[in-house]
Amino acid sequence: MAGSTPFRKRRFRKSGDPAETQAETTDPATSPGTSGGSAMGTAHVPSDTAPAVPSATGVDEEARHRPGARRLRAVRNGVRRGGESVRDAALYITDRIIENAPRVPVRDLATLRAQFPGLGPDQLADKLIHGAANATSTVGAGIGAAAMLPVPPAMPAELAAEITGVAAIELKLIAELHEVYGLRPPGTLGQRSFAYLTSWTEERGVDLTKPTTLNAALGGQMKRELRQQITKRMFRNLPNLMPFMVGAAVGAVMNRRDTRKLAEKVRGDLRARAVPWDALPRLAPLEQPSQPLPEATRAALEGPEHHDGGA
Repeated sequence: MAGSTPFRKRRFRKSGDPAETQAETTDPATSPGTSGGSAMGTAHVPSDTAPAVPSATGVDEEARHRPGARRLRAVRNGVRRGGESVRDAALYITDRIIENAPRVPVRDLATLRAQFPGLGPDQLADKLIHGAANATSTVGAGIGAAAMLPVPPAMPAELAAEITGVAAIELKLIAELHEVYGLRPPGTLGQRSFAYLTSWTEERGVDLTKPTTLNAALGGQMKRELRQQITKRMFRNLPNLMPFMVGAAVGAVMNRRDTRKLAEKVRGDLRARAVPWDALPRLAPLEQPSQPLPEATRAALEGPEHHDGGA
């Protein structure tokens, strides 16, 4: 046993020596069954030992009381799993709305007056706003009902379908309000369509006295502003995908409210510069789009026409 004493001395000279661990395991004097071993084990507990894992009871209890937060996380995770960031989704929707704008059918003033005989400008505008609000509320209710299905990866597609459908309805409304108040923008179908896009983005009527308004519609600035507007709408419409909090009914109410708010802003701007019908020069009929809208967007657009006299 004489040789064991120097070995233990060497073991305590350098902390962390591999021989230390081996000696503590094999030396009977330091085995866990002895009181000395217990003291030694206490002295040599590693400093980086992980603390005990806390109980998950508190976390589970909090999660049970926040179903809306869990649903929102599910939506965000679905977006990430689909490979689309918010910016990518906004760019995609922006491109679809720009592509659809020249394909939205618009009724000219003569057609509107024939379909709604006996109505003055404000009465006709009220009729158009009512029909568009009904249509966008129907779109919101449909998206809210689809969100009841527990398929988070599909939700970005539903959100894109809602925004593009609502945009087409509101663009048609804006164009026809310009017709009602005698303020049709000059230019080709494409130029007018992009002018209406600017009106939709800025929530005001097209100012015919400022050529920059029409020129900006064709530039990159309009596209950036349109993308910003769509991003705001995406976040504003996100609760439509959370039936625990709103559901289809509230989705319908939100879209109806937003469409009326936009329409009243644009109409107030146009009414201040309106041209009386008897003072209007004879306008050529509006050319109709050569390409139809996508089926889903066309279905959303044609919704109110069953109540408002046809396209």
